[in-house]
Amino acid sequence: MTTDFTQRDAAFRWIADDPDERTRAELQAVLAKAEDGEPGAAEDLADRMAGPLEFGTAGLRGPVRAGPNGMNVAVVTRTTAGVADWLTAHGHAGALVVVGRDARHGSEAFATAAAEVLTAAGFDVKVFPRPLPTPVLAFAVGRLGAVAGIQITASHNPPADNGYKLYDATGGQIVPPSDGEIERAIQAAPAAVSVPRAPGAEVVDLLDRYLDEVAALPMGSERAVRVAATALHGVGADTLRAAFERAGFTDLHLVGAQASPDPDFPTVSFPNPEEPGATDLLLELASEVDADLAIALDPDADRCALGVRERDGRWRMLRGDETGVLLGSHVLSTVDRTVLPDPLVATTIVSSSMLGEIAKAEGARYAETLTGFKWLVRAGEGLVFAYEEALGLCVNPGFVRDKDGIAAATLAAGLAAQLKAQGRTPLDVLDELAQRHGVHLTDQVSLRVTDLAVRGQLMAKVRKTPPSRLGGVEVTLEDLLPDADVVRLTGEGVRVVVRPSGTEPKLKAYLQVVGSARDVAQERLTALRADVEELLA
Repeated sequence: MTTDFTQRDAAFRWIADDPDERTRAELQAVLAKAEDGEPGAAEDLADRMAGPLEFGTAGLRGPVRAGPNGMNVAVVTRTTAGVADWLTAHGHAGALVVVGRDARHGSEAFATAAAEVLTAAGFDVKVFPRPLPTPVLAFAVGRLGAVAGIQITASHNPPADNGYKLYDATGGQIVPPSDGEIERAIQAAPAAVSVPRAPGAEVVDLLDRYLDEVAALPMGSERAVRVAATALHGVGADTLRAAFERAGFTDLHLVGAQASPDPDFPTVSFPNPEEPGATDLLLELASEVDADLAIALDPDADRCALGVRERDGRWRMLRGDETGVLLGSHVLSTVDRTVLPDPLVATTIVSSSMLGEIAKAEGARYAETLTGFKWLVRAGEGLVFAYEEALGLCVNPGFVRDKDGIAAATLAAGLAAQLKAQGRTPLDVLDELAQRHGVHLTDQVSLRVTDLAVRGQLMAKVRKTPPSRLGGVEVTLEDLLPDADVVRLTGEGVRVVVRPSGTEPKLKAYLQVVGSARDVAQERLTALRADVEELLA
């Protein structure tokens, strides 16, 4: 592949407009290799120049590299200039904005660039003194009354990535039409080298105030519980340890090889507790120390996965839906109805429907939203709990309007301690919920793609020629366009939801089977999974 003249000229312009000497040199080297005909260099250049990273409701996500189609200081500078213009257009000129970061490659430089752009634009900017979990940033936005918060993080993405997450004045992540407005403001921003930057952001540390709120969650009086935990090389270990100590849980064992922040994530290729193998070291530790509960945080500690010991002594991680109904049921049992007589719990359209049955039995309201915590925290007044099957849990919407792995982990430790004192385990609770509300089995089939266009092509095919039967059951299709690029296939006791991932290059199908007997439900789920795999193939 030869160098395209348009791409070459665009690369020269980008280099001239890049304020970062390091990435200027990086792109110059790629361009030189492409012009020399070095194998793969032209393709690399084309990918870097393929267009700017798209700013959506999840903000930015992309590989740390030079060029408009990557995470770098130039991209962050122009993005923040667009955010500043958007805030000003909405009457927030000069208001408070909080900037936080994780410990990934580039995070410190990106957070500094964002803070300096906002400071130069006249905003009152506060920054954290060190890398901290994303929930602490979300907490700070609400507690300080900020009009926005920026967290530099790629959450559970692969090691090469970084990202830019934006919270608005509600303390939640942005929703449409804000994303489109910001995208247009970014496009109108000047070249990065021409965007003013100025130091002067104030350093603030709200961690103690956040930990006080976590420790005040309703966890009962029992504290005798042994927990094994991992931070997966992210920023959650110290905060989790501090949260446990403040709440009175002293028997915490961390996976040593994964406890310190490491942007290379040496023990996991995908630092996501959902990925096969990611929690192997955790479950080994849980077995070694004879733990009562295992906990995995993702790298920015907004997600939390729980692991339990099966009846035969083997350890396994709970599915997101299992954790969701376990903690949702627990939270509802702790609500003071004299203070909050009409509580609301929420989950998404792709999560298990069991939470709705639990809410009905408890006399609580229930809501389903589109995927993403940006929608869940806006589910309605009186929200006490929300979860999504992808390990997102909000047990504390009163002070964090987003998923919070630290708070969820601490509350889970309290539940495990309470159950241990009664001679019970989380599995006993899950069995009781199944007996009361029916067996709800869920699974997921994901198709990872290299060409994002494939996702749209497959969605179009499913819409045009939907299957009439899945898992031996007649199903009908419901199309959620234009509200969401989602199709839902439902039949008697069977549901399949198909959608493109908003944060990963995947097409995802979410499966659910509801039945009265676990063995029959499992058989139906196996058949359903086979049919869905064939459908996506």
